[in-house]
Amino acid sequence: MTQPNWRYCGGQVKLWREEAGVGRQALAEEAGYDYEYVKSMECGRRRPTLRLLQVADQMCGARGKLLAGHEFLKPEPFPARSQEYMELEAEAIAVHDYSLGLVPGLLQTREYAAALIGESCPPLDDETVEERVRGRLARQEALKRRTGTVYGFVIYEAALHTGVGGPQVMREQLLHLTEVGTRRNVSIQVLPFGKCGGLALNGSFILLETADREHFAYVESPETSALHADAHKVGDLAQAHGMIRMQALGVEESAAFIRKVAQEL
Repeated sequence: MTQPNWRYCGGQVKLWREEAGVGRQALAEEAGYDYEYVKSMECGRRRPTLRLLQVADQMCGARGKLLAGHEFLKPEPFPARSQEYMELEAEAIAVHDYSLGLVPGLLQTREYAAALIGESCPPLDDETVEERVRGRLARQEALKRRTGTVYGFVIYEAALHTGVGGPQVMREQLLHLTEVGTRRNVSIQVLPFGKCGGLALNGSFILLETADREHFAYVESPETSALHADAHKVGDLAQAHGMIRMQALGVEESAAFIRKVAQEL
């Protein structure tokens, strides 16, 4: 997926190269890339690498002007479509998360998050994967830092059996859930198979409450996401969450259930 900053930076490399009379093949050879790879970066189809900018800056006499563009090419820690939600989450006084098929991002281990993000389609480059893993782990600091914020998680049983990253990663992830669930501002519940019927299978969502007593609902899928502020929509999802939570196991029962699943891996 092309991005405006990729196209702009790649276009600048091309302009400086042509102005300096440097051929694309010469630049490619000096940087250690093939011709088509450099062409893709100049056209914005690929993110220009630090190596390309360093070599182009030197060969074209740009005196740091091309290299300075690297700061604006760093991957964002979150997809653009989720930025507004992340800002609200960081200041929320209550977060209630229902997860259908995956462990919630706020509860993921590094290994689980890396395996999940690394399996994106189309594939992400290594730098973007690492930045998004880092961003996800940074979000989790709020669970320890914001002790006055209530975090409630209901996880459908299917998420405990997905095998993300393999048995060892899953085992460590499940045990991590039992550890985080001991914090006084965090509750983790499991919704077993067969409970809530179709309501449980309609998809994941998150309810937020801000310090100003505003209420939001966030719904995300692999390709789209929506942040709802409409009182009727938020109210409908709050009712669904209430029904799901009533059918879930209690906190202590859930911890025992999770430990049992981990032992069986």
